[in-house]
Amino acid sequence: MPNWHEIGEELKRAGSSFDVIRRGYIHSLSSYTGRNTIIYYSGWLQKGNIDGIAVNDADKNGLMTVIHQLDRDKGLDLILHTPGGDTAATESIVDYLHNMFGNNIRAIVPQLAMSAGTMIACSCKEIIMGLQSSLGPIDPQFNGIPAHGLVEEFRRAHSEIKEAVAEAAARPQSAEAAGNAQAKIAIWQPIIAKYNPTLIGECEKAIDWSEKMVENWLNRNMFSDVEKHERTEKVRIILKELGDHSVNKAHARHLSLRKCQDIGLKIIKLEDDNLLQDLVLSIHHSCIHTLAGTNAFKIIENQNGIAFIQNAQNIVLPR
Repeated sequence: MPNWHEIGEELKRAGSSFDVIRRGYIHSLSSYTGRNTIIYYSGWLQKGNIDGIAVNDADKNGLMTVIHQLDRDKGLDLILHTPGGDTAATESIVDYLHNMFGNNIRAIVPQLAMSAGTMIACSCKEIIMGLQSSLGPIDPQFNGIPAHGLVEEFRRAHSEIKEAVAEAAARPQSAEAAGNAQAKIAIWQPIIAKYNPTLIGECEKAIDWSEKMVENWLNRNMFSDVEKHERTEKVRIILKELGDHSVNKAHARHLSLRKCQDIGLKIIKLEDDNLLQDLVLSIHHSCIHTLAGTNAFKIIENQNGIAFIQNAQNIVLPR
């Protein structure tokens, strides 16, 4: 018979009613697929932009916790719901997952896997999406401003000023040409002055870094079985569609299942398997209930009920 302390520990492991329901569905999905199942959920839709809610280095501790003692020969189904986050952390997490499971990783996106979440999905052998699911652009941001946009603006300023100055030099007697050159300089000078001297270079490096990462992951996993010439072209198109801000117009753009199929990603339609759809959406809804009804803002958990849950602190301020 367990003692008082042991009963207390058992109750802690069982968790709240939210945990019991959610864990039951995660276990059921794993039993159905015969694969390891890990949820990687962020509550940014419920709790806003609090510290740690996006993908970050601390998340690897959670993944290490839930992957420990799993049978890695079973592969991994990673259920993603995230706004994205830090590029360096994303690279580190994907490298770790590949070290643990090789290429035998599927991404499941019940609703949203944006930005770095899309990058993680692209590192998998295939992506399972429903009609309600969306991925997003992978173009890097600097304080919420697209790196592509900053580079484009700088290049536009350089081009317009260069052309106006060249025209003024070619027409030295023209007051209109000289005035136009001075006007262009006056318009662009305060805009360019707000940039840190190294910002454009950092933007270009960030763009190259994120695109090279996704290019490498697509080549070595999702399209590893495709002939080299065809693979190169597939990857080029996907990077153009996902990585070019001028194509997507906004970093927050939602890319549907059909759009993701059209650009060439290997997408499995969730609706093709009714039981799989029911189990995945049951997990999703139970996670959303947990994030909305508790202090949890991030949940990383496996099919055995091993979880790494981060909670927001309730702070009572004096009147």
